[in-house]
Amino acid sequence: MSSADLQRLIRDIPDVPSPGVMFRDITPLLADPASYDAAVKAIVGLTQGKRVDKVIGIEARGFIMAAPVAFHLNAGFIPVRKAGKLPWAVVREEYTLEYGTGQLEIHRDAVAPGDSVVIVDDVLATGGTAKAAIRLVEGLGATVAGLAFLIELPALGGRGALSGYSVSSVITY
Repeated sequence: MSSADLQRLIRDIPDVPSPGVMFRDITPLLADPASYDAAVKAIVGLTQGKRVDKVIGIEARGFIMAAPVAFHLNAGFIPVRKAGKLPWAVVREEYTLEYGTGQLEIHRDAVAPGDSVVIVDDVLATGGTAKAAIRLVEGLGATVAGLAFLIELPALGGRGALSGYSVSSVITY
């Protein structure tokens, strides 16, 4: 299944979560088993040649993509969540979105020095969320082997915000 086939299953919803933002709704893709499988395998393919001990999934749609990627890579899955959602000791990073700010957290023992990590999310827009995840991972001593996204929105400059890192995406708008 091609990237174009997958892209046809992504629904555009204007003005969500705020005016002027085009929301890329992946739920139709997720609802189709063959397409979901193809998307996960495409992201797995983006990690070829990398040592991957842990796969980081960013809340919330990043979880949906990252967990099966971790399974296919025989790697651990680590959730990075919005502030206040993790039940144990955490480290926190603030980030900027195209429509506001937020905070992400990770458990203090989720990754360790020497771990090689791939960060997976559904969309790369401005790069603020991914950059916060990088700071969390590296702050705990792990190495970011790469970042993989289902969708990339190049007009928002996210790849540039992540310069110095291996960034890959399945679909580009």
